[in-house]
Amino acid sequence: MPNLRFVLRARVNTDAPGAVRPVLERLAFGGTVRSGEGAGEFRVEAEMEGPSARELNRSFLSELRRAERRTRLRAEWSRKGVTERFFDYVPKGKS
Repeated sequence: MPNLRFVLRARVNTDAPGAVRPVLERLAFGGTVRSGEGAGEFRVEAEMEGPSARELNRSFLSELRRAERRTRLRAEWSRKGVTERFFDYVPKGKS
């Protein structure tokens, strides 16, 4: 299956921002990682390539949880006008 290009917009919450931020910056290479409104919150915008939004979301969250187990991810993966939303590993709909 060919890799497809997706645009990621995500909110990440963690109890260990010092451990998670370097992982976010590595995963979102070429994108932006900003501190969010609350302590331990980050906003991420990046373009990534993968076989599907579900697979990209799974690998993204798995990497984050290697740094801090209780990290939470609310993500939107967009491609060609279709946006797939996820809360952690769970799909929450398409638009």
